[in-house]
Amino acid sequence: MLVDAGLSLKELTRRLAAIGEDPAKLDAVLVSHEHSDHVSGLRVLVSRHAVPVFLTHKTAPLIDWGEANPAVETFQAGSRFCVGDIDVASFTVPHDAADPVAFAFRAEGVRIGLVTDLGYLPESVKYQMQGTDFLILESNHDLEMLKVGPYPWAVKQRVMSRNGHLSNDVVSEFIREEMDSCTATLVLGHISENNNHPELVRLTASQALAARSLRTRLVIAEPRLSTEVFEL
Repeated sequence: MLVDAGLSLKELTRRLAAIGEDPAKLDAVLVSHEHSDHVSGLRVLVSRHAVPVFLTHKTAPLIDWGEANPAVETFQAGSRFCVGDIDVASFTVPHDAADPVAFAFRAEGVRIGLVTDLGYLPESVKYQMQGTDFLILESNHDLEMLKVGPYPWAVKQRVMSRNGHLSNDVVSEFIREEMDSCTATLVLGHISENNNHPELVRLTASQALAARSLRTRLVIAEPRLSTEVFEL
């Protein structure tokens, strides 16, 4: 299963091959929302490979399929469905897209959360992150770097808004106060190349984990680099 397709087919194929996988063998592509960094490679992927695409009713009409005619499965944000033996729970997140969602997956007693592209952490999202053994969460920007960075002020306002992206400080507060202690691994990603630095992400999150004496393993997903392969 692939969540989002923001990479070119060439790059996606290269990365999958590095872990012994093939895009032709994907059972599904799940789409969180229609922004280009999440779907720019989708049309080519589904035109070359017969992979079913799962996305919300409101997101589906916004995808430019070109001449591709993929098998599309639409769902209501907040609903649950299965892909093979994996139970998928979708839930709404606050972001400036038509119908953005994040996902939680359960299989063989393991629960994985994938939560990116949201401006703040509402109680409904925190609830969905409870009980996750493995959590992928965005830590998009350092607030001070964003303020003095190269983006136009309108873009800075968008990123900082409640429909934008999570800052390192917001993620740190969540870890200190509300992250489930049962989370064995926390992967922080969707890190801005212009307004953040992986070592800043690591520092703020490590301090938050230490403040609660949590033994959660911290992994930083650096921009443009693949992480290790995780076995759960």
